Amino acid sequence: MATAVSIPYLPGPKGNFFLGSAAELAHDWPGFSARCARDFGDIVFYRFLHVPICQLTHPDDIEAVLVRGASYFHKSRDYAALEFVLGRGLLTNEGAPWQAQRQLIQPAFRHENISAYAEIMAASAAAHLSRWRDQQCVDLHHEMAELTLDIVSKSLFGSKLAHDTSAIGAEVAAVMDRFFSQASLSFLLPDGFPIPKSPRLLRSRRNLNRVIFSIIRARRESTEPANDLLQTLLNAHDERGGRMDDLQLRDEIMTLFLAGHETTANALTWTCYLLAQNPAVEHSLHGELDQVLAGRSPALADLPRLPYTEMVVKESLRLFPPAWGIGRCALQDFDLRGYRIRKGTNVFLLQWLTQRDPRFFPDPLRFDPERWRIDLIRTGRIPRFAYFPFGGGPRVCIGAGFAMMETTLLLATIAQSYRFTLLPKPPVVPFFSITLRPRHGLPVRIEARASQSRSAFA
Repeated sequence: MATAVSIPYLPGPKGNFFLGSAAELAHDWPGFSARCARDFGDIVFYRFLHVPICQLTHPDDIEAVLVRGASYFHKSRDYAALEFVLGRGLLTNEGAPWQAQRQLIQPAFRHENISAYAEIMAASAAAHLSRWRDQQCVDLHHEMAELTLDIVSKSLFGSKLAHDTSAIGAEVAAVMDRFFSQASLSFLLPDGFPIPKSPRLLRSRRNLNRVIFSIIRARRESTEPANDLLQTLLNAHDERGGRMDDLQLRDEIMTLFLAGHETTANALTWTCYLLAQNPAVEHSLHGELDQVLAGRSPALADLPRLPYTEMVVKESLRLFPPAWGIGRCALQDFDLRGYRIRKGTNVFLLQWLTQRDPRFFPDPLRFDPERWRIDLIRTGRIPRFAYFPFGGGPRVCIGAGFAMMETTLLLATIAQSYRFTLLPKPPVVPFFSITLRPRHGLPVRIEARASQSRSAFA
C-alpha cells in the first residue's frame, strides 16, 4: 500500500476568522505584503474575506506562474474592476478570444511600426515644453499626463483630439482613483456578480465611450488615407479575413489609450522625482545628453547612443514600476516547491516587492542606473524575473517596446533642457491604484539648464 504524501500548509498570517486579512490589506496593501514577505518568506498565504490569496516573491516562482504554468492560470478577480472600463480588451480577455486578439494586434507593435511614432513623441514634447518657463512651479505629474495624453492621441488617431485633453485626463484619473474600492468589491462579491458603480464612474465611462465611438465612426466614414494605430487595427484581419467590430475596436483602443497615457506619465514622473534627489545621476545623464544631442531634438536613431538615459529609465521602473503588481487565479490545483496552490486561489506577483529585494538588488532603495550596464547584466547577477516591469510569459505587455522608446525619448527631450527642484508641499506619497501614481501629484520648480540647450524648443 502506497504511503500518502503530506503536503505542508502554506505559511502566512492567521488573520481574522471572518475577515481574514481584509482590514490590513484595505489599510496598507503594499506594507502588509512587505511584512508578509519578511515574516513568512517567498510563498505566503492569506485571505481577503473568503477569497484565498497566495503571494509569491521569488523570481523562480514568478516564472513558474507566468511562463511554465501560464495555461494553469487566468486573470485574478480584481481584473473584473478593469473590465468595466476596458471591456474585453487585450488586458482583460482570456483563452482563445485573447489569443485571437493578440495575433490581430501584434503587428501594430513590431519595431518597424512603432518607430514611426518617434517623431510624434519628439514633436509633442517640444510643443509642450515650449510652454514652460524658468522658475515656474508646476505639478509635474499633471504635466506628464497632459504630454502623454497628447502623444497617445496622435499615435492612435493621427491628430490631436478635438476634445479638451484635460477633461479626458480627468475621466481617466477618476477611473484610477476608484480602482481600489472597485477591486475590493470584486473580491467581496460572488464571482460573476456585477460590481456596484458610483455615478461618477458611470459618467466617466459614458464620456470616454462617447469620445472613442465617435472617432471610430468618423474614421470608418472617412476616405482620407491614415497611418496610425487606429487604422492598423481597422485593417487587421485574421486568416479567415475577419476584422474587429466597433465594440472590439473600442475595447482595444480604450486599453491602449489608458495604458499608453497613464503608465508612461507615471514612469516619467517617478524618473524626474528620482533624478531631483540624486544630483550625481542627474549630472551623468546631462553629460550624455549634451554630448550626443547638443541641444537638438532626439530622434529614434539616437537611442543606441543614449545607453545611460535608458539605464536611468530601467532603474526608475525598478523602484517605481507603473504596473506594480500582477494577479492570476488558479484554474486547477498547482504544485509549487512542495506546496499545493488550490484551484480558485488568487496569486499575486508584486514587482513592488521583488524589484526591491536586497537578494537580487544590493542596497535596493538606492537609485543606481549602473546596475543596468551591459557588462554587469551579462554576468547574470540579476535573475530572470527579479525585474519584470512589463510582466512576462505569453501575456507580457504587448506595448513594452513602445513604452521604453517613448519614455527614453521623452526623458532625453526634457532632461537636456530642464531640471527640477522638489517643493516641500504637498508630500510625495505613492498611490497604489491600477498603476503606481503620486497621490498628491509631484510639485516641482522648473529650472532651465542653459539657453543653448533650449534653442531646439524656442
